[in-house]
Amino acid sequence: MRRSLFATAVTALALAGAAAAGLPKAGALVPGRSLGGIRLGESPRAVRASLGRSYGTCRGCPRSTWYFTYRPFTQQGLAVEFDRGRVSAVYTLWSPRGWHGPGGLRFGATPLTVHDRVGTLRTVGCNGYTALVRDTFQARTAYSLYAGSLWGFGLFRRGADPCR
Repeated sequence: MRRSLFATAVTALALAGAAAAGLPKAGALVPGRSLGGIRLGESPRAVRASLGRSYGTCRGCPRSTWYFTYRPFTQQGLAVEFDRGRVSAVYTLWSPRGWHGPGGLRFGATPLTVHDRVGTLRTVGCNGYTALVRDTFQARTAYSLYAGSLWGFGLFRRGADPCR
């Protein structure tokens, strides 16, 4: 009896953890630390524990890349790249509604607002858009601009190319 009660409790906790996993409705960028709760260096297992098992994989990408979206085959969400079995990059796909950066920074903000909220950033030209970046000791935080407004967030290894 005691054993079956324990097994039931363990199963309930496992199901509760699986139910809690998923793409956040209002993900946050913590510069140099995390995006949507995902940190550089995490294992695939840790990512699945945070975001769940419902993801697509990129075919033809140079690195193993998982796409977490709110509904299958939709565009808004989060991409997680792996190198040598660890998260090497995490970035938004399109502009997921409700996501924010430091100081309440939201998608659609002007470059001036990005600089005001974040501070001095370096500009990197990408194919069709611009990335404003800042390197810390271990990470590069990127703010993607498209058509003159903030369109995405990214977190990469220090010095990595933010153009994806």
